[in-house]
Amino acid sequence: MAWHTAIMGATGAVGTEFIRLLEERDFPVKSLKLLASSRSAGRKLKFRGEDLVVEELTEKSFAGVELVLASAGGSLSRKFAPAAIAAGAIVVDNTSAFRMDPEVPLVVPEVNPRDIAKHKGLIANPNCSTIIMNVPVWPLHKARPIRRLVISTYQAASGAGAAAMEELKAAARAMLDGKEFQPKVLPHMAAFNVFSHNSEVGPNGYNFEEMKMLLETRKIFHEPDILITATCVRVPVLRAHSESINIEFTGPVTEDEVRQILAGAPGVRVVDDRVRNYFPMPLDASGQNDVLVGRIRGDMSQPGGCGIELFVSGDQIRKGAALNAVQIAELL
Repeated sequence: MAWHTAIMGATGAVGTEFIRLLEERDFPVKSLKLLASSRSAGRKLKFRGEDLVVEELTEKSFAGVELVLASAGGSLSRKFAPAAIAAGAIVVDNTSAFRMDPEVPLVVPEVNPRDIAKHKGLIANPNCSTIIMNVPVWPLHKARPIRRLVISTYQAASGAGAAAMEELKAAARAMLDGKEFQPKVLPHMAAFNVFSHNSEVGPNGYNFEEMKMLLETRKIFHEPDILITATCVRVPVLRAHSESINIEFTGPVTEDEVRQILAGAPGVRVVDDRVRNYFPMPLDASGQNDVLVGRIRGDMSQPGGCGIELFVSGDQIRKGAALNAVQIAELL
């Protein structure tokens, strides 16, 4: 079976990665329609050696389309996803618009692939930080139930889109040349700086990114009572997010058990060389499909051997966004 496919937001960082992955993974595309704003309409992007012209996204764009990979922003997904579904398409949406809708499956294929069958024309792709954490944490939870997760993220500019990546490059050049630089995409200077994630802070003091990790993981794991807290930070890295993950299990777990479980887990590559002090890094994770996992060690602060520490790096644009959505489409 080959699919008449459309990409919403085709000219953005995730949209162009969709195109690359469909070709790289030989996804059965019968036809491909590239959709974006009127500003991008008329641009040409290559797919399987052919130039495809980007079309303006409208409610009439989905005639004959069977599959939509959407990454054009939450407001546009809310506006256009219903039109795509009404036209007979299945939408795999990469925005936050529908993630917490109880009628919409929220899927990480390595974790809850069976939830795809519950779709009513719409499947949600989780937040990038959630995906990168869930891939290595789920096989551990499945083998040894987890009580609590404490996460600190180190999130690259790629999480804020292609424009933020370009701004980081420009900011670094300006600072190295001794010039002033005024950020326009990100709220603070990104080069040689670290700042709290640029999402709105709620009345409980947690920003939206932190709450996404909590609420989305509970939904994906089907574990409404699992305890999760997160601190999400933007760092001067171009691409690929990293996370420090502290895990409290309900019973004792050894480092060797954790290594063995992770060594056989789908979507995970263990990078844990204490002799060379070589562990997951965003440079190594960039362009890779697997989440890199290392710094595997017992948490000395937790009694009874119930605590484990991990450090992970994963490509936000690939597994944290486009690849996860394409994997969902492959399972369809």
